Amino acid sequence: MKILLHACCGPCTIYPLKILRSKGYEVTAYFFNPNIHPFREFERRIEAMEQVAKEFNLPVVWDCEYGLYKWLEIIKTDFEPKLRCKKCYTLRIENTAKEAATRGFDAFTSTLLYSKYQDHKGICDRAIEAAKKYNVEFYYYDFREGWKEGIEESIAMGIYRQPYCGCIFSEYERYIKRAKRLQERLEKQNP
Repeated sequence: MKILLHACCGPCTIYPLKILRSKGYEVTAYFFNPNIHPFREFERRIEAMEQVAKEFNLPVVWDCEYGLYKWLEIIKTDFEPKLRCKKCYTLRIENTAKEAATRGFDAFTSTLLYSKYQDHKGICDRAIEAAKKYNVEFYYYDFREGWKEGIEESIAMGIYRQPYCGCIFSEYERYIKRAKRLQERLEKQNP
């Protein structure tokens, strides 16, 4: 079976690729992530994906438009995590299903199913809908079982491992407590 694997980044690709190949599947990665910002983060993730592709002889379909405006247009005012993440999953999963159907793949799946931090059920729901819409099979596997193994292998390879999902809102959420502590410290210095 030929599978198109949506790849959010290099490190998250390692374990799912291992599992899919162990089952005898022919895997091609699909890099489509207009949610990743700022540009330097986007660039670093592409570089990490290139490193994984080279190391594992993995063909990659690159859809690398830096999509800040496109992504923000889709998110609009739905900044609350459940709403924006659902829209982001839909965007990336639908594009993967469409690409799989257009290119003649038997099925598609996503490295988003590897992360312990993503809404697993929400991703599956989006994938099932996209599979019906584009008449291509969604291959489900709970890659989270290999979370630790994938992390260890990416560290051993020395590839860039991102500290947040990639969107500007998740980066904001990552730093908000630190920003508040900074603000409180500086307010104490006011005369």
